Amino acid sequence: MNPRVKEVYPIEDYRLRLVFNNGEEKIFDVKPYLDIGVFKDLKKTEIFRTVRPFLGSIIWDNEIDLSPDTLYMDSR
Repeated sequence: MNPRVKEVYPIEDYRLRLVFNNGEEKIFDVKPYLDIGVFKDLKKTEIFRTVRPFLGSIIWDNEIDLSPDTLYMDSR
C-alpha cells in the first residue's frame, strides 16, 4: 500500500504540494485532468483552492477526489 496524504496545499499553475504520512513531500500536477468530466470545475481557482485532505486522499468542496495511489505514484 502506498503512503497516504496527510497535508495538501494548492500552489500556482494548478499544482498541489502533498505531504504523505511517511514524511515525503511531492508535487502533483492537476492540469492533465482539467479537461476531463467533473475535473473541469477545478479550472475555477476558487474551487481549486478548496482542496483538503480526506481519509488519506484529497477532496474539493464540490466532492471531486483523487485516488491516494494516483496522487503518490504520479507526483514528483
